[in-house]
Amino acid sequence: MENKQQRNKYMNPYLGGFLMGLLIIAAYYFSGEGLGSSGGYRDVAMGVINTVAPEYARSNEYIAPHVAEGHSPTHTWLVYELLGVIFGAIISAALFGRLKWTTGRPPHITKRRRLWLALIGGILWGIGTQLGRGCTSGLVLSGMAVNSMSGYIGLAAIFGFGYLFAFIFRKLWINNKNR
Repeated sequence: MENKQQRNKYMNPYLGGFLMGLLIIAAYYFSGEGLGSSGGYRDVAMGVINTVAPEYARSNEYIAPHVAEGHSPTHTWLVYELLGVIFGAIISAALFGRLKWTTGRPPHITKRRRLWLALIGGILWGIGTQLGRGCTSGLVLSGMAVNSMSGYIGLAAIFGFGYLFAFIFRKLWINNKNR
């Protein structure tokens, strides 16, 4: 009974999915772009590069069009989306009593190693999203919203490999937990 009460204080996943669909429609209507996070991180990185090394930014073939006179790459829809996700997550966690300063990790990995692995994983994610021309949310949510075949293929691949890797790593976590 307690588990069911615990579950009920969070949003209904069907309502969440419906609201996400409405958000994608609104994003396309008002900004002409779908949802995604990698573009926002890219824009922030270009803004930092432009601030730290403006000559390099203006001479770089990729960055130069984004830092044209009077234009800042950090003033884009995707950057504000990222800020909303970050602050929305903090507010949601605070409202539901889940705002804690902890590091989730298996028992056989130290906190320091877990944080280093998270940093390395984040860097690899950033490189991969730029090589792949976007992140999973951009591919699946926005791709499927415009009925793109790549969105459907991406959804199947992401969830298929996600379940496979979850199964493998769950087994590793459980086996190492009993040491």
